[in-house]
Amino acid sequence: MFIMHIALQGCLRAHDVEYGLTADTGGHIRYLLELAQASARDPDIERIDIITRAFDADFTEGDYRSGCEYVNPKVRIIRLATPDPAYRSKEELWDQLPAFSNGLIDYIDSLAQAPDMLHAHYADAAHVAAEVKQRLGIPFVFTAHSLGQPKRDYAANSGAAGTPANATLDRRIAVENQALRDASLVIASSRDEAEHQYAQYPDYDPGRIRVIRPASDLQAFARSQPNERVHALMSRFLNEPDKPALLAIARPVTRKNLANLIRAYGESPALQARANLVILAGGRQSLDALEPEIADNLREMLALIDHYDLYGRIAYPKQHHGADVPAVYAWARERGGLFANVAFNEPFGLTLLEAAAAGLPVVATDSGGPNDIIEQCHNGVLVNPCSTDAIASAAVELLDDHERWLACQAGGRKATSVFDWARHVDYYHRLVHRLCDTRRQRRARVSAPADAMLVCDIDGTLVGCSQGVTHFNAWYAGQPRLRFGVATGRSFHSALLILEQAGIAWPDFLIACVGAEVYRLAADGVTYVRDTRWAARIGQGWNRAAVARVLDGVDELVAQSPLEQREHKISYLCEPGQDIAPRLRALLAENGLQARVIHSNDRCVDVLPIRASKGAAVDYLAQATDTHHERVYVAGDSANDLEMLQTLPCAIVVANYRDGLAQAAGLGHAYLAGASHARGVIEGVAHFQAQCHAS
Repeated sequence: MFIMHIALQGCLRAHDVEYGLTADTGGHIRYLLELAQASARDPDIERIDIITRAFDADFTEGDYRSGCEYVNPKVRIIRLATPDPAYRSKEELWDQLPAFSNGLIDYIDSLAQAPDMLHAHYADAAHVAAEVKQRLGIPFVFTAHSLGQPKRDYAANSGAAGTPANATLDRRIAVENQALRDASLVIASSRDEAEHQYAQYPDYDPGRIRVIRPASDLQAFARSQPNERVHALMSRFLNEPDKPALLAIARPVTRKNLANLIRAYGESPALQARANLVILAGGRQSLDALEPEIADNLREMLALIDHYDLYGRIAYPKQHHGADVPAVYAWARERGGLFANVAFNEPFGLTLLEAAAAGLPVVATDSGGPNDIIEQCHNGVLVNPCSTDAIASAAVELLDDHERWLACQAGGRKATSVFDWARHVDYYHRLVHRLCDTRRQRRARVSAPADAMLVCDIDGTLVGCSQGVTHFNAWYAGQPRLRFGVATGRSFHSALLILEQAGIAWPDFLIACVGAEVYRLAADGVTYVRDTRWAARIGQGWNRAAVARVLDGVDELVAQSPLEQREHKISYLCEPGQDIAPRLRALLAENGLQARVIHSNDRCVDVLPIRASKGAAVDYLAQATDTHHERVYVAGDSANDLEMLQTLPCAIVVANYRDGLAQAAGLGHAYLAGASHARGVIEGVAHFQAQCHAS
């Protein structure tokens, strides 16, 4: 396979990348280079070209005019000229795109073999890829890295300076929406990006978005140790260099919110007494020689340092060696410090992974990818990046709680295995291969007339035993007449993530959010299509705003994060040990409202339209596929599976059930498996298949 990446922004070169040299020379370049090199290790990948723009760089001695530069024998960077030979920021690239597109098409036409797939990075590259797709028919994958609409939102909400002019941002947002419409597949780095940020775009289609968490080569950070050069660098600034350090490493662009971090520190005597503040904001010579956004932000930071008179308590080196960055993390770790990333929005957060691998707990923005990192690694706390009080309080509390600090450090060490390039590339390549082949495998399965359906809960049912998953995949491969689906309380993208991590075969359909959403696998065998008829059916009589108003007044309920809220689902947490569902149903009825209340796992409360549930969704799919109820097998392990198990005759309760599920009313017909997790599912299906054959 031949993959062609398109990335126009920043100063891209094969080695010794000058990170922070311009506002657009950041983490996406590191991600792209590491992705290409990791992809090249796959024997099925024959060639990778990274297409970028050639330009003259009078602000550096680096060569960005060379037409071809090899990263390794399989990977090379190709630079195409445009009418203006000067460096352009992303806001100024647009008028160069037509010439770049023509140059790329000419380049592809000159090749003995055209690429199988284009992969566009950022909106401008997606604009080029869409043109190539239209003229040459080559499909493309889109990775945004960061999006214009969230940028507009945080600027409006925070009063942040440095936001591009409205016309420029409008154009970027329009092109991002075009990419959503034209790309064969959209790769997001986090659930926040997939489910919240993209949802603000008119052509949002969740079924064509897959979350693939960025990976990073973290071994250097995991092995990092402080060195004398770093100690000498910090001692130049700090009166007490051995105090804990609150460390931030980021380009000084508005989105990174470094000024607010300084405000949080400057306004908190407790934090100043407890720690020094250290900010690595890239290298610079003269402020006047920098791009306006970077220069303006650095001037604001320097003014704040002076305003709060932080000299002796803050380090902000003008230059530092890139090779010393792992040692800086280690220097902060050895002093019992923290890492801070309080960006207004962080699409993912590679520095958080670096800090985690180095053993440094984090205080991170609650907007974007850090939600996924901290959920996975439990290596820190999330804060509102606009609240200086929240930033300072979180840092002080974590610094003062040594046991929690150690727990976060231990959790963070998992980052090196969880966010691994081998795992990332395996998933990425399977998606790309499916898009590029003729869908032979998918067609072969669909061609067999399916007359049965298996629907399983995920957590605790399919997932929980790796050997069970292996058995399940092998067993399912031998069931050509069986459609496979999952029904879960998780969101669509969260469900796909957990299935991918467990290595479970992609389902034919997915019932998400406790039955509030239904998705079906598309003909390409990769993307999913949301079932809008199901949404319309359950939306009849559903007054979400009124239900929320009533329940938000219940003291025992605490709303779950915005990521867990949906058009047809409202999710809360309650104190364990309460049987709160009957009271909530009665309260809603008193207010003339009908809703389904599901209390599971002791603490979770989900409120849905009265017509929505896992069982109702399974019944809907069975009717839509003409599958007889006696051939619909459902399996679960907890209370949020109860209604589904009560509704369908071939119900399976796995041996590791919770919430007293097996003893619940209305389950006299259910089969209680002797095996746990996926093995219990297989056992239950075999039981009902034997009954069917006997009759």
